Amino acid sequence: MLPWIRLGDAQVPGGDKLQLMQRGSEFSIMAGTTELMNSRLSGSEEALATLSAQRLAGRAKPRILIGGLGMGFTLRAALASFPADSAIVIAELVPEVIDWARGPLAAIHGTSLDDSRVSIHQGDVGEAMTRGYFDAILLDVDNGPDGLSRPSNDRLYNARGLAAAKTALTGGGHLAVWSSAPDAQFTRRLKQAGFAVEEASVRASTKRRGARHTIWFATKGA
Repeated sequence: MLPWIRLGDAQVPGGDKLQLMQRGSEFSIMAGTTELMNSRLSGSEEALATLSAQRLAGRAKPRILIGGLGMGFTLRAALASFPADSAIVIAELVPEVIDWARGPLAAIHGTSLDDSRVSIHQGDVGEAMTRGYFDAILLDVDNGPDGLSRPSNDRLYNARGLAAAKTALTGGGHLAVWSSAPDAQFTRRLKQAGFAVEEASVRASTKRRGARHTIWFATKGA
């Protein structure tokens, strides 16, 4: 078996060190000993965008905020799923992740970052929420609503953070949150924040087998 090769390191502000690893044609981004994403597992990240687009079908000029660039799976699916008149803001906290997208991961990202619908906010997604209104906010900034790689991510998922997300949404818009596992407490927290909540269990792989991940769709009233 081919060995893993470390291609780069990045420090998450206030959190773990990230490592970009490669083994043959496979890439992985690690936080310590935890794998945050793998180039062979894109199904649930793509579903974050495709299921979101289905919920906004028919809405003119939708404005989308995606928290977390990662390997670009959600962004590419969003570009394929949302209409041509959409505007998509990518908020990425770690500048090296953006550099990797244009460097060693360029073959995976393709031309997605150069699409005219896309703008990049290099900074915290919570800050990006204060810079306008969005029809959908898609969060994939950690392994779930527990601040694993960056403890301050918890503030996105607590009562105050959910209230801020709700304020940033247009009427009938939704917050979509990706997680590696279910979390009944977070479901209750979303409902307590006044959202109508749906929970989807989706395959991590595009091959329709293997592990499942969780996506919450929390919709604001019209």
